Amino acid sequence: MSDKKHKALAKQRNLFCCQTKVIETQFLNFSDMNKKHATLFKILLALFALNSITLYLYFSSSHHHHDNRRDTTAEGFPAIIPHRGPHLSKPWPIIPSYLPWSLTSNVPSKSCEAYFGNGFTKSADVLPAKASVRSGSSWFRCHYSGTLRSSICEGGKIRMDPGKIKMSRGGEKLEDVIGRTEDEEMPEFEDGAFEVEAEGRGSRSKTKKLVGEEFLNEFLPVGNVMKHTMRELVRSIVVVGETDFTCQEWVEEPTLLITRFEYANLFHTVTDWYSAYVSSRVTGLPNRPHLVFVDGHCETQLEETWKALFSSLRYAKNFSGPVCFRHAVLSPLGYETALFKGLSEDIDCQGASAHDLWQSPDDKKTARLSEFGEMIRDAFGFPVNRHHSDKAVSGHYNILFVRREDYLAHPRHRGKVESRLSNEQEVFDSLQKWASDHQECKVNLVNGLFAHMSMKEQVRAIQDASVIIGAHGAGLTHIVSATPNTVILEIISSFFRRPHFQLIAHWKGLEYHAINLDGSYANPGVVIDRLNKIMRSLGC
Repeated sequence: MSDKKHKALAKQRNLFCCQTKVIETQFLNFSDMNKKHATLFKILLALFALNSITLYLYFSSSHHHHDNRRDTTAEGFPAIIPHRGPHLSKPWPIIPSYLPWSLTSNVPSKSCEAYFGNGFTKSADVLPAKASVRSGSSWFRCHYSGTLRSSICEGGKIRMDPGKIKMSRGGEKLEDVIGRTEDEEMPEFEDGAFEVEAEGRGSRSKTKKLVGEEFLNEFLPVGNVMKHTMRELVRSIVVVGETDFTCQEWVEEPTLLITRFEYANLFHTVTDWYSAYVSSRVTGLPNRPHLVFVDGHCETQLEETWKALFSSLRYAKNFSGPVCFRHAVLSPLGYETALFKGLSEDIDCQGASAHDLWQSPDDKKTARLSEFGEMIRDAFGFPVNRHHSDKAVSGHYNILFVRREDYLAHPRHRGKVESRLSNEQEVFDSLQKWASDHQECKVNLVNGLFAHMSMKEQVRAIQDASVIIGAHGAGLTHIVSATPNTVILEIISSFFRRPHFQLIAHWKGLEYHAINLDGSYANPGVVIDRLNKIMRSLGC
């Protein structure tokens, strides 16, 4: 909230308090009032009511961090106006690293903001929004990022027919679908799986595709994605007339349509979370959207975070018949985010604080990943303004050792994880002894058995850690939620030398260290020596 609004609110509150005291005094003396005083009391009561209404309107019109949000009037954002039905969406939280999101054409290509935020600068109105306001028909547009070579598409009055999407039901218990193939879980769209209504269109016999191959190649290029489900979804959209546009159910709140690939892997799921978050911000959604998974994957532990981050979750095949969305947003594939593209492209973006970037914008710095991490922590109810100093009260330091455990991840998984550190238990036992013998300060070694912890417990362990240590593995992706000044120490086998977590640490501005092994065996003494140096740098 701006300083002007803070001052205005304080003024309103002071006036409110003063008027309340006056009324209390008048009320106490009411029995001694003559007719003239009674009239004065009625006037004061009317003023009190008027001021209460004014204060209410002020609160209602002041959204805590959307002062710079794009226009959401009927002309600029027709799908959610007028609002129908109960308001069920979660509000956006107040987070320290938040910076305004807006679609502007002056974002430099390949800049940090283009990679992590507002790079979707090229827009195409396939069905113009202005025409839809006049006629009540559908609208559809895509926002393209030349930097990421992908689009965020959105539209209003969009119909989905689950019967024309070939895939398994989705959302089942893992134990009930053991052995099911990946092909069964990935969607295949028939023409008409999605429909839009156009003004003046005739009967179903005259339907046509919403877009052609030229549009798909320009706004939804295949790139290096083997199966581009978002492209196939848009290809399936047909335009129908008003008499053919029928729905069994309407979803009134803005909804993200998401297809996941490696849905049981934390790293790839974080790319999906980030893509969904960016899509919500780029399209200017006033609240956190609802989700529909357009895939047939079974339940996983990771859905706990999906549900915490967004307003609700359903599977496409769980709808009993055709469903219409007042506003649908198509979230790009996780493979098309900077988090994944950074594995093959040089994305040199240093993490910085939002405050510094607000004061001095820099194309080579970003606070977007910190903003996203704070979003995750807030979604689970954790404080988002904590810093390293809060975690070392009275000389106590948490060192989180992220473990790799055997667990059943998906229907095709055998329950065994590939070892990245052959003597992990030996290293952990040595660290435990080192921590108990540490004299300079109190060190608490946390056994990060993430496979046996809820997602909320995992995020709590990450935010409470002063140092996070672990072998290269998807569990380390949680460092997106680490607080500022957390130190990362990655133990890297010679067989798995990929830059996933070094990049995330760099993009968040975290201190990062690596122990590169010859093979997969780590000398516990070397690990302890490196930890001692890190602890001394922390003042321990």
